[in-house]
Amino acid sequence: MRIDLHTHSTASDGTDTPADLVRKAAAAGLDVIALTDHDTTRGHAEALAALPAGLTLVTGAELSCRLDGVSMHVLAYLFDPEEPALLAERELVRDDRVPRAQGMISKLNALGVPVTWEQVARIAGDGSVGRPHVATALVELGVVPTVSDAFTQEWLADGGRAYVEKHETDPFEALRLIKGAGGVAVFAHPAASKRGRTVPESAIAELAEAGLDGIEVDHMDHDPETRARLRGLAQELGLLVTGSSDYHGSRKTCVLGEFMTDPEVYGEITRRATGAFPVPGTGGA
Repeated sequence: MRIDLHTHSTASDGTDTPADLVRKAAAAGLDVIALTDHDTTRGHAEALAALPAGLTLVTGAELSCRLDGVSMHVLAYLFDPEEPALLAERELVRDDRVPRAQGMISKLNALGVPVTWEQVARIAGDGSVGRPHVATALVELGVVPTVSDAFTQEWLADGGRAYVEKHETDPFEALRLIKGAGGVAVFAHPAASKRGRTVPESAIAELAEAGLDGIEVDHMDHDPETRARLRGLAQELGLLVTGSSDYHGSRKTCVLGEFMTDPEVYGEITRRATGAFPVPGTGGA
């Protein structure tokens, strides 16, 4: 089985619609794909309606968290999307995205960059607006050559000149909410230092004690040495090891299935989940 457990659509900051995403996943030869848009489940219905035969969809979301001033993301799989407490927290995080983006635009304007809210809103479309949309605007204006080049201290990286904080959930609270909604929690790209500061391994141990199920080890932002170190840490802490593409369509260079999750780990994730279940495709629309 070919299993990719971390992808994004236009419901957040990807460039493929949920329907196009699942069709591309099937065409890429994947057997299982997780749709994990940032702080939203809005793309799930469209993905399910278009799900091709032979492809199974794992519903999920990537939750924005912050621990001791360090931004981190937690992948929540197979939770009940209508569970009130987790739903309220996702909405709180999502509602803060617009004023945050507007704050970044103001900082960029002060730095002489003529980006506008109208431009960023057009790029975001119906998705939850975020830094990648502002970064795309910088690419359009010729300020930086690629989206990745906008995520530096000069521009949008954590603590950068145009960075603005947003509401982010305490990860221990996120674990409580995910578990309360019957979901499974995996720490996304925990050592992606090119994105900014990362949480220490001691914090990962504390999260494991609090109910973290796994860590995303095989990821484009982890070099081989880092992946080996994280794999050892996971074994030491009794955590599941996942792998995925973190696919964003044309907004990033990664491709579907670039990294994948072992079928046995996928099976364990589905066994632990009680809020929702993987959905096999029947042909789609």
